Amino acid sequence: MTTPAPFSPPDRESDTARAVPDRRTALRTGAALAAAGAFAAACAPGDRVVHPTVPPRPDNSRGSRATAAAPAPRAFPQQPAQIAHGPRDRHQVALTFHGQGDPSYAVSILDTAEKAGAKITVLAVGTWLDQHPEVARRILKGGHDLGNHTLRHVGINTLPEADALAEIQGCADRLHRLTGSIGTWFRPSRAPRATPLVERLARRVGYPHVLSYDVDSLDYTSPGASAVTRKVMGDVRGGSVVSMHFGYADTVAALPDILHELDHRGLTAVTTTELLS
Repeated sequence: MTTPAPFSPPDRESDTARAVPDRRTALRTGAALAAAGAFAAACAPGDRVVHPTVPPRPDNSRGSRATAAAPAPRAFPQQPAQIAHGPRDRHQVALTFHGQGDPSYAVSILDTAEKAGAKITVLAVGTWLDQHPEVARRILKGGHDLGNHTLRHVGINTLPEADALAEIQGCADRLHRLTGSIGTWFRPSRAPRATPLVERLARRVGYPHVLSYDVDSLDYTSPGASAVTRKVMGDVRGGSVVSMHFGYADTVAALPDILHELDHRGLTAVTTTELLS
């Protein structure tokens, strides 16, 4: 994944984009203004659940705990250990965002989703949470899912076991310190799916499932907002889990169009937890 580029307006818009109704225009305008129960799955034999052990911090510290605790991970017995999509017979999709990059983009995306009545899932990088703990609280305040995308966003599938465990546990610790929970989901960094080892380590930390996806927006390639919209809408269907990113201007610009087109198709953006419940 490349380093997010500085914010710049989309390089082009399709004819369809220029012809959208006022509601869609209002969503894009709002986006532009905003920018600037419990773990129940059985562990594999020999696995030991590692609970976060983080020293307490003063209430007035920069990383103090959120007002309300976040939900804990849930086991979905009908789902595989690695989840790529939800039930296909549902008129719902999950828009999931890798949590890293300029926090103003994150706030813009959250504002845009909420204005459209949509919910999203955020998989946050631990070091990003260290820098921007207020975004974790903003995500939860909006009723969105918040999960774990490793501590440093390195290629976790290539790491030795101890290092891979430290990546998962490190982000879980930060989430627990900020929200009272290790988060609802774990997604591996720099890979759409986890290796069997990383899957087992995630379960050991407390995540019954690894969250993958069946639609890749490719927004991290910065192809332009209209290209992001076309890619998502070309691949999405009922039950899809879409991979997107907080740190790219094209994503901010594309989201109003994506939400509008989903609504036009009768699909609702919900949290991953709701999609699977």
